Amino acid sequence: MATPQSTIDHPDGSYLGRPSRRRLLGAGTGSLALLAAGGLFGGRVAQARTLDSPAAVPVVDKLAVRVVTDSYHHAFEPGRMQGPVLVQRLGFAVSPRTPPQRTLQSEWGLALHLESTRGSETRQVLVDFAYTSETLLNNLLLAGIDASRLDALALSHGHFDHFGGMVGFLRANKGKLKSGLPFYLGGEECFCTRELNVAGDAGSFGALDRQAIQDAGLTVTFAEKPSILADHGFTTGWIPATSFERVLAPTRMSVGKSDGLGCAPADMPPAKRNLSKVPDDFEHEQATAFHVKGRGLVVMTSCGHRGIVNSVRTAMKVSGVDKVHAILGGFHLAPHTADYQRQTLTELKAINPDFLIPMHCSGETFISMVQQDMPDRFIRSSTGTRFTFGA
Repeated sequence: MATPQSTIDHPDGSYLGRPSRRRLLGAGTGSLALLAAGGLFGGRVAQARTLDSPAAVPVVDKLAVRVVTDSYHHAFEPGRMQGPVLVQRLGFAVSPRTPPQRTLQSEWGLALHLESTRGSETRQVLVDFAYTSETLLNNLLLAGIDASRLDALALSHGHFDHFGGMVGFLRANKGKLKSGLPFYLGGEECFCTRELNVAGDAGSFGALDRQAIQDAGLTVTFAEKPSILADHGFTTGWIPATSFERVLAPTRMSVGKSDGLGCAPADMPPAKRNLSKVPDDFEHEQATAFHVKGRGLVVMTSCGHRGIVNSVRTAMKVSGVDKVHAILGGFHLAPHTADYQRQTLTELKAINPDFLIPMHCSGETFISMVQQDMPDRFIRSSTGTRFTFGA
């Protein structure tokens, strides 16, 4: 069973973004409670409906995950069943008499489209926005994903390779998105301006555009605690660092706002409010999970900076579900040594998932390890691939 909510609190007793400081205005529609915006947006701000007990975890009949953007494309591999998972590749956009006009584009970034089914209900969520809007919009078009049907947007963490395509996506779909569409975030830290401090690649790594979010009419929905996502799934909220995993800091944050960009110091954790530059510890990062009936948890980590093992264990803990059906997403293992990656795989084997589907920043060394050690449980991902769980 999951432990009480208090055991996953932030160490300083608060949650990122400190929603307790915002005044509740009343219950919003669905899973949202509208909050005072504090002048940060001049628009809609909300607190997500928290996951207060394992009994509140939604159970869905089916979950389909489309990889809208990743680093490479498998065009010719036919669709197949791998155990109970339907794996479908997206090939070429061709027609009988017209030469091809588009093809899927791949880049260093990630975007996932989730479609869940429970009885006659369906929900659609876009998690992350890739590196560029050109790639994101092109691939959404080829995958036949209609932005007007989205029930929520979610950002895993504040890195440009996960939100870079957001502004262009919002502009291209102006007037098409549902009114007040919730935009789930792990905390105020998502808005901090960041610098990339990887050797040889130092420089600006961007910041979320508050004005674009407001102009699109989104409801900024803080999900610092474990929270219900679009009625069908849940987010982990803050992910404690409890395993051997090390949280690397490839970026540093600037605390403060300038020209409408950046994070508000008053809404940052107390230890960070009075600092100008902060090494990124990703306390705002969240994983997304669904409980698929008869299968178990499907846990998605877009980058896994807090550690893939930590992320999965947090999803298990807050949901009270011990069975993990699939783990997919970026595992952020590429920068680590082979010994570290081997230890990670050992820990993941102990969790005993039915399937491992590494993407994005997982690294080829780790992918090879999984393919060799867990051939029946490994599924190769690529741009355009659709995985259906519970089919």
